[in-house]
Amino acid sequence: MTYGEVLLWNELKDDKLWGFDFDRQRCINNYIVDFYCKELMLAIEVDGMSHDNEEAFLKDIQRQNKLESFGVKFLRFTESEVKYDRVNVIIALEGKIIEIIKSDPSIKLPPDFDITLLA
Repeated sequence: MTYGEVLLWNELKDDKLWGFDFDRQRCINNYIVDFYCKELMLAIEVDGMSHDNEEAFLKDIQRQNKLESFGVKFLRFTESEVKYDRVNVIIALEGKIIEIIKSDPSIKLPPDFDITLLA
């Protein structure tokens, strides 16, 4: 894992984010995503310098489009965002989780989830 991935994993592991279970380096249809929550069908990618060229960008978009065709939602952050602006990364992640829950009432919420967040 990159340093940014380690930092984000420390925020996600052990169901720290509202009780949701995230896996790291999860394989989905022959692709590997950095982090994945099965209940939310949410993939999180932390893009480092290896993603800073056109070929990598096009491959990332192709992979993301394929996974989104299965219903997987995506959040992408740069390595720099995670390293230097982690508070706003977590705020964006929390916002995406709330958006997903509100759009799909069939999602089983963890016991630790504060239902008032949906108000």
